[in-house]
Amino acid sequence: MVAVLAGWASLRLFGWEPKFFWSQLVSFTPYAAALSLVPLGFAVLMRALPLLVAALMVTGAFAAIVVPRAVPQRNPPAEGPALRVMAVNLLHSSVLPPVLVDAVERDRPDVLHLLEFTDQMRERVEELGLGRLLPYEIVLPGTESEGAAIYSRYPMRPADVPIDAPPFRRSPRHLPAVLTLPGGREVELVAVHACAPSEGWRTACWASSIRALPPAGGRLRVLAGDFNSTLDHAVLRDLIATGYRDAADVTGKGLSMTWPYYERPRLFPKVAIDHVLADRRIAIRSFQTLHLPRTDHRATLTELVLP
Repeated sequence: MVAVLAGWASLRLFGWEPKFFWSQLVSFTPYAAALSLVPLGFAVLMRALPLLVAALMVTGAFAAIVVPRAVPQRNPPAEGPALRVMAVNLLHSSVLPPVLVDAVERDRPDVLHLLEFTDQMRERVEELGLGRLLPYEIVLPGTESEGAAIYSRYPMRPADVPIDAPPFRRSPRHLPAVLTLPGGREVELVAVHACAPSEGWRTACWASSIRALPPAGGRLRVLAGDFNSTLDHAVLRDLIATGYRDAADVTGKGLSMTWPYYERPRLFPKVAIDHVLADRRIAIRSFQTLHLPRTDHRATLTELVLP
């Protein structure tokens, strides 16, 4: 067990991602970290010094990987306007429209990212008054997993440079927009929906869909949605390293799991694949996950403060 966990920790620390099932397996690194305490306990009971040293090294490596996610970080100085961003994957628009509109009315986001957003869902939520709550919208038409939308309290326009779609049929796509706040301040938004890191062609689609996202720098930018990646995936860490911060990680809630929930046993292991990445110049005041019935994802609600 120590040898297997040592290999796991080494792969994660050095960022090498083999082509077999590692892209899925590495998502469960927090569970492997907890499991590393088992051989450590046996080493103590057995009074086996070599095993104890090895187990301590493995547990220490996992602690260095996982523990910082539960420790809040300091924010940069920011005294600009606040921005509340909600994002949710609707599971092929399975969420009941009244439930979604009620959540928006209750939690009062300034920006709403909707993924797997169908034309039928659009008609229903607008009939129920979503446009009254968030009057500006940019919609990416599509069926099942392809569609997306951004609704906003403030004016928006399409992004100056659109993000390339994955070169695969029926793949999720990202939706970029530019938000204009009162006073003329602009923030770029991206409703993120990456491919899933499953077998075959989807592995290539997954990595390329993350790499297609714009790096930080220049105009302030916020990426929010379903990244289909955890903080244990090197491709996501590389994106963050360009100048973003993960809202859950910054607020000490990096172990808040977001998928899968719907029609899964209560004890089924969950992973954190829904993220909000904000430019490091932006302060992150709060982050929370929200339950919406009939979707396998948790929604995210983040409050940001611009510099």
